[in-house]
Amino acid sequence: MKKPLVHLMKKPLVHLLTALSILLLLTACGTDTPPQDSAPAPAKQTVSLTVWGAEEDLPLLEELIDSFQTRYASEADFRITCQPQSESSCKDALLGDLEAGADVFAFADDQVAALAAAGALDPLEDAGTVRAASLSAAVDAASVNGTLYAYPLTADNGYFLYYNKAYFTEEDVQTLDGLLEAAARAGKRFAMDWTSGWYVYAFFGNTGLEVGLNDDGLTNYCTWNSTDGPIAGVDVAEAMLDIAASPAFASRTDEEFLAGVRDGSVIAGISGVWNAVAIQEVWGDDMGAAKLPTYTCKGQQIQMASFSGCKLIGANAYSQEPEWAARLAEWITSEESQRLRFQQRGQGPANSAAAASEEVQESAAIAALLEQSEFSQLQRVGGNFWTPVSDFAISCAQGNPSGASLQAQLDHMVEGVTAR
Repeated sequence: MKKPLVHLMKKPLVHLLTALSILLLLTACGTDTPPQDSAPAPAKQTVSLTVWGAEEDLPLLEELIDSFQTRYASEADFRITCQPQSESSCKDALLGDLEAGADVFAFADDQVAALAAAGALDPLEDAGTVRAASLSAAVDAASVNGTLYAYPLTADNGYFLYYNKAYFTEEDVQTLDGLLEAAARAGKRFAMDWTSGWYVYAFFGNTGLEVGLNDDGLTNYCTWNSTDGPIAGVDVAEAMLDIAASPAFASRTDEEFLAGVRDGSVIAGISGVWNAVAIQEVWGDDMGAAKLPTYTCKGQQIQMASFSGCKLIGANAYSQEPEWAARLAEWITSEESQRLRFQQRGQGPANSAAAASEEVQESAAIAALLEQSEFSQLQRVGGNFWTPVSDFAISCAQGNPSGASLQAQLDHMVEGVTAR
């Protein structure tokens, strides 16, 4: 017997009503569940970092740190402390206690090998990006055996000639003899720091006499006392004594050189781009800059040489915040930050785009540094180089007051430089 049509229609209706009831029940239950996005947001982490930089760089570093904190304010609460630390002695300060040292630090490139060997620096994770953005010479300076360990900051750690155009002709500044004669006529001084082996290298670098690191990366080889070859060590020493005898010559540190510029007693000297802004403020349009001059040695003109190098930013491998330390190091060395550094400090960028900018290319100091680069060598000497060379050059600057044999003094210097 066929079932009535009405009965057949009841089942679908019942199923429909049942489904609707379940749906309403689920909806009603759902109103008691808080929306997913109403859950409390996780607390931001607190990031504490210490930054070391040169004392004269601290205002700029503080500005860069402020912009860094603003950029990442949504990701962390920052407690960043900036402390003065000489770039030239950063390695010694850091290796004294790596765990207590700065998370981010500025240092001279000649320290990179020792810092990497001590485990203070790890190879950069973003090495490809840094290489692509930086000048090749700066990348080389920040690398050890082809591995990049630090972020290039500047490519201007060298020296050249500053001179006041009101006192010198273009011909005068080509030779050290011409500079000294013109300064003497004006009753003024030419200044160069002979207390520092960094500058004293200028007299030995293009003579065929050599200095550098041995394969151990710690000790030096040095032939500055050689009696063989076209120019002997004694020839250079005698040339230095002749220079020191000029009434216009003054051995002055960088700070003393700048003080002489400001008080008007110094009208020419050898220094680097870090003094460009200060000298420009004093000499104005009369500020001139050029490659180093030649000097008279053994009856011929020798082009003065120079050490070159870069300033780098390192991220401490022992940092408690390694990711943030690396981020801050990247920020300090970014293209925008290096442009700002040039504008405020006159320092030459290691970033390729910043270095190619019109304002950098128009800088007289940077142009002089680039001109001198043909006669420069990347500074790679061990710690025993500095004191013996300084002692020798100070004696020359004073006119060899002991009267000791120049060859004996050169032998003593080289013995100290090459000590193991």
